[in-house]
Order: sequence, then structure tokens, then C-alpha cells
Amino acid sequence: MDAIKLLKDQHRLVEKLFEQFDASEDDAEKHALFDEIADNLTIHTAIEERFFYPAVRARQTEQNLEEAYDEHLDAKKIILDAMSRPDAPGFDGKVAALKGAIEHHVEEEEEEFFPKVRKLMTAEALEALAQLMEAEANRMMQEGAPRSTLQLKAEEPSVQA
Repeated sequence: MDAIKLLKDQHRLVEKLFEQFDASEDDAEKHALFDEIADNLTIHTAIEERFFYPAVRARQTEQNLEEAYDEHLDAKKIILDAMSRPDAPGFDGKVAALKGAIEHHVEEEEEEFFPKVRKLMTAEALEALAQLMEAEANRMMQEGAPRSTLQLKAEEPSVQA
């Protein structure tokens, strides 16, 4: 598996979780689904910011990277706001806003950014990057509740461009 496929697989998982959230009418189930969404998005943004974005930093992708970091920040703010008051009125609206922000981010990444990255990096480099990203994602999930580590600043890169 390469890094782009790993990220796309994570996109599909989160989309399914949002669908389950939207279909649910049970508040406890919605809160559990939100926690799962928040955990998966926390892991996704962390591995993108720590590994993927630094590895693909190049002049041709600077604008894409700036937008991606901004979109991550917006998503993190919504997640933190929803986490701070999950029983407050408007919780479903916050999750809907998060879903919209993520859909926009996914569309830009998959239609604009990822094709550029495929041209810039070799298949071997993308596979090696996926191994790093997957190991970090697994570590974060094993530690439990990744959403509790969510920060509003960009993650420190582990890979030098």
C-alpha cells in the first residue's frame, strides 16, 4: 500500500462513520460515533502533518499544503468545540459542519493534491512513507483516545523535505 492509498482508505472510513452518524437517532450512539470520527480524524491529520506533508513539500505543492493545514485547523477547532460540549444543543450541527469541512478537504486532496504528489514521488517512496504513517496511526490508536491529544497547531514534521 502506498501513502496516498492509506490516506484515501482513511477518507472512506470517516465517510462511512459520518453516514452512520447521520442515520442514527440515538444520542448515545451518535456520541460514540463522534468519538470514533474524532479519533480517526486526529490520527489522519497527525500522520499527514508529521509525515506526508513534509515529505511532499515542493514548490509545486506549497499552495495545496497551505490550504490543507488551514483545513486541518478548521476541523480541529470544530472537533474540540464538539468534544467540549457533546450534550449541548447544536451538537448534531457541529458534526454536520465538521462533515462539510472534511468533505471539502477530501475533495481537494483527492482531485488536486494527490495527483500532483503521484507525479513528484516514486512508488517506492510512497510505499515507504505509508509504512511510517501506518505505524504511527497504529501506535496512536493503541494508546487510546487519540482525540484527547488533538492540538490546534500543526504537528511537528518527522520527515525532512
